[in-house]
Amino acid sequence: MESVARNRAGKRLMWFGGAILLWGSLILIQLFRLQVVHHADYVRAAHRQQEETVEIAAPRGSIFDRSGQLLAGSVKRDSVSINPLQVPDLKMASDILSGVLQLDRASLYGRMQWYAANQKGFMWVAHTIEPAQYEQLRSLPFNWIQFAQESRRNYPRSTLAAHAIGAVDSEETGQWGLEKSLETDLRGLPGSVRVLTDAKRRGIDSKMETEPRAGADVTLTIDERIQLPAQDAIARAVQDAQAESGSVVVMDPYHGDILAIASYPPFDPNQPPGRGESPTARFNHALSVPFEPGSVFKVITLSAALETTTLKPSSMINCHNGSFTLAGRTVHEAHHGYGIMPMEMVLAKSSNIGAIQVGLTVGSTKLYEYVRRFGLGARTGIPLPAESPGMVRKLSKWRTTSLMSVSMGHEVGVTTLQLAQACSAVANGGLLVPPRLLLKKGAEAVPVAAPHRILKPETAITMRQMMEGVVLNGTGKKARLSGYSTAGKTGSAQIFDYATGRYTHSYNASFMGFAPVTNPAIVVVVTLNGTHGTAGFGGAVAAPVFHEVAGEALRVLDVPRDLPDNTPDPPATRIADLNDAPIMDGPVEPPVLEEAEAQVPAMPAASPVFGPQPPPAPPAPRVPSGPKAPNFMGLSMRSVVTLAQAQGLPVVLAGTGIVRRQDPPPGAVLHGGERIRVDLAR
Repeated sequence: MESVARNRAGKRLMWFGGAILLWGSLILIQLFRLQVVHHADYVRAAHRQQEETVEIAAPRGSIFDRSGQLLAGSVKRDSVSINPLQVPDLKMASDILSGVLQLDRASLYGRMQWYAANQKGFMWVAHTIEPAQYEQLRSLPFNWIQFAQESRRNYPRSTLAAHAIGAVDSEETGQWGLEKSLETDLRGLPGSVRVLTDAKRRGIDSKMETEPRAGADVTLTIDERIQLPAQDAIARAVQDAQAESGSVVVMDPYHGDILAIASYPPFDPNQPPGRGESPTARFNHALSVPFEPGSVFKVITLSAALETTTLKPSSMINCHNGSFTLAGRTVHEAHHGYGIMPMEMVLAKSSNIGAIQVGLTVGSTKLYEYVRRFGLGARTGIPLPAESPGMVRKLSKWRTTSLMSVSMGHEVGVTTLQLAQACSAVANGGLLVPPRLLLKKGAEAVPVAAPHRILKPETAITMRQMMEGVVLNGTGKKARLSGYSTAGKTGSAQIFDYATGRYTHSYNASFMGFAPVTNPAIVVVVTLNGTHGTAGFGGAVAAPVFHEVAGEALRVLDVPRDLPDNTPDPPATRIADLNDAPIMDGPVEPPVLEEAEAQVPAMPAASPVFGPQPPPAPPAPRVPSGPKAPNFMGLSMRSVVTLAQAQGLPVVLAGTGIVRRQDPPPGAVLHGGERIRVDLAR
């Protein structure tokens, strides 16, 4: 009996030990499954329950002008967030927060419900709130309202250079200007923070996972001291002329540095778009809106003539007494018909018919080639969004009268920036220099782009002298600077009305020029779009803006004067000096313009329609009061001799270069045998 009992006890003990062993094995298996097989899954689940990862935005890079003045920067502002899992009443919370922060209540309530339903313990309510809103929320007795500091973009100079700098949206993402085109550089790389929370989703501890990397600072070529006067001048000019828009570009002709780029109407990048601003306020008219340039284009036409034909500044051009017809299309001078005069006077007086004769001599193929050489029909490469390439019709699509139109600046579209680049090529001796807007990106200097030659140096120098004649003796007298020799060209292009198929008497008025003439330090191009009547011609409204902006820029840059301050003013502008705009009879085909191709298709040049050089005219008939002294100001020696011989007037020449002074002055009555003394200088 005792052995049987002992066997039963042993069996019970064995079963008990087996059960314990099985139980322990199951525990070990479960532990192995939890700790080894599914370890990563449970760790991730724990992290989801206990941790939150919050992105930390990187400080956005600042933008400075060339002298270090801050144009755009980010300032610290308070932002507000909530823990939806701790909010006792989501509806009440949405009422309070939307009222203080001026948010849409329904939208906020919907977001809070979604975050709570998905067990999200962190939700941004509003970024960079106002100080008064922060104080009001801070005073509320709710522990589910949380605050953090974030950056907010600020433009301390308001509208200054706004079209170049651009603006950001509420998330500090670039939307316009350099803020958009340099978004990657300015934004930097965001960081992240891991926040450890308790069962009620309250923060216990935090750990920086990734440090944010600040965006790169950017230094511009713009000079605040030149930018502000340029903006003020174009604003006044547009308002006084009742024009639609306007722009100014100030450029260093040798390095391509943009010292100022102004566009009107203005906008304040500190304000969201549409808040009381013009619909076109954020258009950069200096580079985004092409227009027919009109007579400023004659600089390109005459440059091509100097390089590809035998024409010289003194070559006599038949201007057909103010009316010229080709293939059924008639062009009149705006106010005054000219007969035969030197090519340099064609530019000075802005004779459209004279420019047509020069263009017909150059021919379509060569003129098209030089249009492309001067950079028209192609983007300049400036790092700003929405730059237009301008509009140049393919040569194969030129119409019968296109050569006539292009010669005087119609049937082509340009931007103010393109004109600045083209004018710089004349000012710097014949090199096309791409515009540069960035001096430094971070700590690295932005290199100057390599220029390439488009004109012979002697051609550029000759064009400088001819453009000086425009200011001294032609349509650009209001651009003349005190103490500096000045050169330029006016333009007044009629605006085409697509409804009637005719050109109107509204104009794109412009002036492009440089100073000093012998060693230009700056190029300034001014454009006003939508001026009206002769009072809105380039010489009347754009040249004075050049005078104001160029004068201030030369002062700021401390450029040495090359003329005495007491240089006499030129004679008052006569109506005959306002021949910028052509008057075209009859319906005209609309200037449908296309981007040009890089290749220049072959096409035979048109026959010249310019008059032969005439023999000297007989002396002017004598009248009791005697003949009047002609205006030699700004002419070359050869042109003075030619005109004097044509009128039978004796002259005494002194010096070389162009005429700076004459005695008797222009318009004075000459007595029998009296000679005209002409002083020339470089």
